[in-house]
Amino acid sequence: MEGLDASPGVATAFAVDKMLGRLARWLRILGHDVAYGPHLSGRTLVERARREGRLLLTRDTRLLRDPHLPPHVFITSDHHREQLRQLAGVVPLGAGFLRRCLDCNRTLETVARDEVRNAVPAYVFATQEHFQRCPHCGHVYWPATHRDHMRAELSALGLGAAAEGAA
Repeated sequence: MEGLDASPGVATAFAVDKMLGRLARWLRILGHDVAYGPHLSGRTLVERARREGRLLLTRDTRLLRDPHLPPHVFITSDHHREQLRQLAGVVPLGAGFLRRCLDCNRTLETVARDEVRNAVPAYVFATQEHFQRCPHCGHVYWPATHRDHMRAELSALGLGAAAEGAA
């Protein structure tokens, strides 16, 4: 990593290039603010990272030629599990397990069960008590078995502590 002063207790925000989509999704699962999308690559990505004080994550070797590149990590692997391991060796990961929308990156809001009656399948409504919703895109989340699978995956990567204590 080049040029980042990581402050203890402050979650790192990331700018992730379009070659690292699965990594971006896992960072959102871990609760990190992640700027990512097909529109973010090359100079656009670098400028966003610089402007917003984000740690740049890239696999684009052309960017490394820039002597004024903002704080960055060159991700060496094509595999998201290895990418997460590499990044965890550089910055603390885990800013709030499943606290962000996986699609649009906004912080989720807790909503009353009755507010999502028509937005979730009948079985889900009948079996779940707790729901969260994205205030931007409206996506509704609930604690189904995917949470356990995600926690198991993170534990297998040595990142289990990042998912502890989540509802």
